[in-house]
Amino acid sequence: MKILEEVILPGESKTLHLEIARLHTATKLKIPVIISRALEDGPTILFSAGLHGDELNGVDIVRQIVHQGLNRPKRGTIICIPVINIFGFINKTREFPDGRDLNRVFPGSKTGSLAGRFAYHILTHIIPHVDFVIDFHAGGQSRFNAPQLRIAMDDKAVLEPLAKIFHPPFLLYSNQITGSFRSACAKRGVKMLLFEGGKSLDINAEVSKMGVEGTKRVLRHFDMLREEIEVENRQEKMVIISQSVWIRAKQSGLMHDQVAVGTFVRKGEALAYISDPYGRENVMIKAPNSGYVINVNDSPIVYQGDAIFHLSKNSTHE
Repeated sequence: MKILEEVILPGESKTLHLEIARLHTATKLKIPVIISRALEDGPTILFSAGLHGDELNGVDIVRQIVHQGLNRPKRGTIICIPVINIFGFINKTREFPDGRDLNRVFPGSKTGSLAGRFAYHILTHIIPHVDFVIDFHAGGQSRFNAPQLRIAMDDKAVLEPLAKIFHPPFLLYSNQITGSFRSACAKRGVKMLLFEGGKSLDINAEVSKMGVEGTKRVLRHFDMLREEIEVENRQEKMVIISQSVWIRAKQSGLMHDQVAVGTFVRKGEALAYISDPYGRENVMIKAPNSGYVINVNDSPIVYQGDAIFHLSKNSTHE
């Protein structure tokens, strides 16, 4: 296996560095790419995070995968990239310095914008060696995502069985987004499970544990997990969501008494209240349909039009 002009032999582990651009101070920025090959042949799996620089929960999950030695496979190869958007990670922002969202510029260009160049190099140097990807994300702007996997309906036959093995609380069917990493991988025949959990600029221990334990179950399925590593099997049923709806604030104000993420609510039930700061108004936000709350905006101040809840519409249990 040859990646970034480095040869990784069976049984070897190497940390390579993808260097594309520097800071404006001329300081070099290197993206660590951690590669471990077993002596026995097998699939190559990529665990990636940090496409958005402020989504720290995903970074923490891949960090734990490496720290716990889960990236040293019994067979096959595991590639870990804990932080892809190193610029955003340094600045604690979602975007690149050019203001672009890396997860909307794939496949990118060798001579394009800074974000586009990163996208191009990831697809050119890493993805051709990969059979399967789990990409870890978190919610943005104070919006807390319940731990969930997202797959496209077109990938149902291949990815739903793997999602059931990972077994998060929720599996959400969502369409491919033009310019996304997931869409670019799909066009190259590389399937991806997209994990969402937690919120930006925050690390939630429960979300991280679900991400790590789900990863263990997937590696065990591929016979890549070493025998000495213990795996927890979730007993709770996974909720499969085929449709969902975003609920937006109809007015600005202070939001309080929100229901907890993951809660099942009935149509007409109170989700939260929005009040003015002077004690005159206190407006109830009602559930438009029965379903599971899979995202909650936990910001105390909201503006008219802000996304405040993500609610399932049609769901089944597995």
